[in-house]
Amino acid sequence: MASTAREIMTGGVECIGEDETVLDAAKKMADLGVGALPICGNDERLKGMLTDRDVVVKVLATGGDPASTTAGSLAQGEVVTIGADDSIDDLCRTMSKHEVKRLPVIDGQKLVGVVSESDLAAHASPEQVVRVVRGVYGDD
Repeated sequence: MASTAREIMTGGVECIGEDETVLDAAKKMADLGVGALPICGNDERLKGMLTDRDVVVKVLATGGDPASTTAGSLAQGEVVTIGADDSIDDLCRTMSKHEVKRLPVIDGQKLVGVVSESDLAAHASPEQVVRVVRGVYGDD
């Protein structure tokens, strides 16, 4: 059984630049068949995650223009990440605590991958998966 984030993450993750538009991000998501992209800064640091839900709720539903809204403008607060060599238990605790479905994996300051719920389901124990699901979706 896998024991670290590095062992279960999806590597080769593509970013959307903080100065690129939400329209660019949406096209990239469609091309890659993903629902989220890390937002990477000009300083090569992770600035946040942009989801397809962000595009709809924060741009389209408010009358924003996806062709002029930058991905970086949607990055909010501190970025929640996990270290590549952190344990699966640490990863589950972090996802649950911060109620996130996808967790960027960093090695030092470099983005090396993302762990999604499906990565977790394929590699973690059933108890760990349940803990994350309860944290993200609540006990209701």
